[in-house]
Parts: sequence; C-alpha cells; structure tokens
Amino acid sequence: MKRPDPNAIVDQLQAMYAEATGALGDALARFLETGAPPDSAFREAGAFCYPELVVRYDPDGPPPPISRAFGKMSEPGVYVSSITTPEYFRSYLVEQLELLLRDYDIEIEVRRSTSEIPYAYVWDDARGTGLEDVNPAELARWFPYPQLPNIGDEVVDGEMFDPGAERPLALFDAQRTDFSLKRLAHYTGTRVADFQRYVLFTNYHRYVDAFCEWAVNRLKEGGRYSRLVVAGGASIKGDTKDAEAIIEASPWRRYQMPAYHLEAPDRSGITLVNIGVGPSNAKTITDHLAVLRPECWLMVGHCGGLRHSQRIGDYVLAHAYLRDDHVLDAILPPDIPVPPIAEVQVTLQQAAAAVTGESGEALKRRLRTGTVVSTDDRNWELRYSVTARRFNQSRAIAIDMESATIAANGFRMRVPYGVLLCVSDKPLHGEIKLPGAANRFYERAIGEHIRIGIATLEQLAAEGGAALHSRKLRAFDEPPFR
Repeated sequence: MKRPDPNAIVDQLQAMYAEATGALGDALARFLETGAPPDSAFREAGAFCYPELVVRYDPDGPPPPISRAFGKMSEPGVYVSSITTPEYFRSYLVEQLELLLRDYDIEIEVRRSTSEIPYAYVWDDARGTGLEDVNPAELARWFPYPQLPNIGDEVVDGEMFDPGAERPLALFDAQRTDFSLKRLAHYTGTRVADFQRYVLFTNYHRYVDAFCEWAVNRLKEGGRYSRLVVAGGASIKGDTKDAEAIIEASPWRRYQMPAYHLEAPDRSGITLVNIGVGPSNAKTITDHLAVLRPECWLMVGHCGGLRHSQRIGDYVLAHAYLRDDHVLDAILPPDIPVPPIAEVQVTLQQAAAAVTGESGEALKRRLRTGTVVSTDDRNWELRYSVTARRFNQSRAIAIDMESATIAANGFRMRVPYGVLLCVSDKPLHGEIKLPGAANRFYERAIGEHIRIGIATLEQLAAEGGAALHSRKLRAFDEPPFR
C-alpha cells in the first residue's frame, strides 16, 4: 500500500477548513445585510465545523521503543484532534505526520469534526465592519460562539483518558488554538503570521531598542533575514530609509506586550516580546504562544543579584527555580521539579563566551549558574527577615519576577526554555537600583545581553529544532504530536 503524502493530507484539511470558514463568513455577511439567519439544517449538517485529523493505530504487537521525544505512539488506539488554519501550521503538521508514517503502520482520515468554528474567529477587518453593531446575544442565537467549557488545557495538564476512548492527537485542539491566536494579535499588536519559531522575552523596552538596532543592521548586511515587523505593523527591510524613525513612530505603546519579528524562511527567525514586569504577564503570553509550537523560548531580562561577589552587569544562567511567583501553583504545583534543558544551557554559555570574548575563569567571574527566585511581590525587600532566610535555604543567586513562570510554563507546555539574566542591582548588599546607576548599567550591558540571546537562538536554529525537544518534557502518556 502506498504511504499517504503528508502534504496532501494538509491540503485536505485546508480545503475543508476553507469551505467551513467561507460558509460561516458568507452566512455572517448575509445576516448583517438582510437579517436572514443561516438555515438550521445547513448548520446541523456541520457546515461551520472545523476539520478533524484522525490517526488509527492497531499494531500486531507492542509499539516499537522509539526514543525521540515526540512523533511516536505510546499505545494502540484512535487519536483525534480538530485542526484550525492548516496552511499556517503546514510545516508542523507535515513534520509530525512524516515521523508517524515512517515508523508506524497507521491509517489516517480527514473528516469534518463536530466542533463548530466560533464566528469571531473568521470575521476580521478584511470582511469589513458591522458585527460591533449587532447585539452579541443575537449573534450567539444564530451562530457558533466561543464557549469556555470547550476551551481548556486538560490535555496539557495531564488528564488521563479511559481505555478504549478516542485519545488526543495533539496538545491543543482547534478551539483552544484559535482562542490563543486572537489573544496573541490583541496583546502584541502584530499578526500571528509574523511570529517566528524562536522566541525571546524581555521585561524592559531598552532591550527592544537594542534588538531593533541590531536587526536593522543585519538586514542592511543581507543574509537569511528578510524583514523586521514591529508592533503596530510597520515592516522594515534592508533598503528601508529612516528605519529607526519608523520603528520609534510605530504605535507600540498601544499594546500590552508588543512584539517584534525578525523574519527568516520557514519562520526560523526570532520573535522578541516585551512582556513587561510580573508573573501574570509571563503566564499570559506563554499560555498563548504555546499553541504556535515554538522550538524554544528564552528570557533575557534584569535581576537582583543575591551574592556579594556578583557585580552589576554580571550574568546569571538559571539552572533551577524557586517558584514564589504562585501564578501556576494550582495547575503545576511548586513541588513539581522544573529541570534545565541541557541543549539550551550549553548553547547559552557558548554564546556568552562568543559575545563577551571571555572564557575560562574570566567568564566564570561574569557568568554564574544557580537558582533564580521569581517572586510576585516587587517589594520583597520590605520583608527582609522572611526572604533572607528563604534565600539562604534555597542557595538562590538572583531574584526576578518572570523567569520561573517562563520556565515552568515551558515545562508544562512542552516548549524548551532557558533563562539568562543580567544583574542590575544587589539589594542585599547596599547596591540598590538608582536612576544614575541604572543608566550606566543600561548603556554598558543591554546591547551585549540581547546579542547573547540572539546568538543562542541563531545557533539552535542552525542545529535544527528537533534536537531541542528533550524527553524530560514529555510524560509517559502523551499525544503523538509535539
């Protein structure tokens, strides 16, 4: 029997998705124009439903012991997931299907699901205006709408499935994915299509300035990067005049977590998101970015140094986290270990050596590995008697407000993660961040720090994303897709 072509399977998914979104969009336009609701029989027939990918696996014997982290079947059964925007996810879907088809005797079916596409996910500016003038309750009477019971992270959070039941093929189904796609555009001020597969997070806008300056210079040199897309939609290419002025004039201030995308083929470039300060933002953005299945995300930001020997401008490479951020406690309890990802740790250290020009003992004096505390209390210094004892017990070397959240949600969402922080103050040792000292620190450290993050992601992209996906991110009972 001829092996199915993964690209042809995605073509089927895309055709079915386009048919459903087209029917839903036309019905909405007709309703806005004439007041005529969609025919109930038409809707009951599934005209507005997502496509669904079904994989049937019924081996003659136990599954083969394949050691990779994803693209494998742990149990015989029927695996099902609804799919949204198949063309956007083509590379991801093809990769997953190729692995399964290569190593397993499986049957694949594309069919219409029973999950309807909410109307808000297909109506956009390209179709014009009008929805905002209609009572939402009236729209919900005639059209599918987002329903929270249908949008959740039960698969991600390890819900077990009854023997014999259909099992999830992927971590996120179509409704959960579409929910996050819309949120990403809202929070970051950029199109989802512009997001790259390698992600940097920062918590200060000056890192954005340094990233954009570096990106503009790289675009002028030519090479693998094609353009820089900034929050608000401005696009910068190598021959763009007054690029810096265009970037500064962009309406990035309108967005809670503005994003900047240095684009490369197959979305292998770099996305930078300024998540601001605090674990809530860190959880929010990673909850939504995870549906894009990025290859890696890194945090590059500031921290307070907790050791006397540290200096302002030194680096902290996190290899463990004291999770005092609390934002994930209910879904990933603090007693669950969040391990370092060896491939990311090694590459971060190599990039630090390359960018700083230091090695051996000189590099060790500037870059320390250790435990990072992430707190949800920016004024933790006012509880010194409590926090000092906790720092001593944990052997922590730095404190911030986002890193543990970024790492823990990466672990939870099966996205490789890493954290490299830069010491901006030493509150336990009398070096408190003051305006003058802060400015000198910014001038010296930020450009170098962001280049280390960029160099790390460039090296990981050159080596290929598959090597990043450690088996320590996967449980014993996992969906086949990454």
